[in-house]
Amino acid sequence: MIFLSIVLFVFLSLGWYLTSMVLFVLTAITDWVDGYWARKYEQITQLGRVLDPFADKLFICGTFVFLAAVPDLANGITPSGITAWMAVVIIGRELLVTALRTFVEQEGGDFSAKWVGKWKMVLQCLAAGWSIVHLSYVNDAQNAWQTAPPSWMSQGLVYVVWGALLLTLYSGWVYIQASLVAFRQSK
Repeated sequence: MIFLSIVLFVFLSLGWYLTSMVLFVLTAITDWVDGYWARKYEQITQLGRVLDPFADKLFICGTFVFLAAVPDLANGITPSGITAWMAVVIIGRELLVTALRTFVEQEGGDFSAKWVGKWKMVLQCLAAGWSIVHLSYVNDAQNAWQTAPPSWMSQGLVYVVWGALLLTLYSGWVYIQASLVAFRQSK
């Protein structure tokens, strides 16, 4: 997954958005299958508990950084639908939750992933994927579509990106509360 993420970033930086979309979907599926198999066959290891969240964060945060960095094409409209401050919010939440997880687990507490965190990742992947498809219409080095995106796609992008951002903030709040409970129980 780490290797696929790096290849994805190369293609995003080149403006090859259809290729990027294929790599994005492949990376997301790889993450899901890896987690499913690890749980199903009870192959969860300490190394996996460290590397999997790292790979997830590299994948989603890196994708949002590259999408936020897409050059502005038309008078202040970000063609990816993702601005730099949105990427910073997502990265900040990921860093905060990682720090909280480290602290709670060092104190002997349990800081397992919660469903809201899993849904947050799903919605972030949907937002990033939608953004990449949208970019394939407006700024594709491969010139795949030769047309503007449909209006429903542009409008939907706004809703999906904002939904992902709000769920990111909410899930961060849930993890803050969980860490406070775990901290109180460890004393």
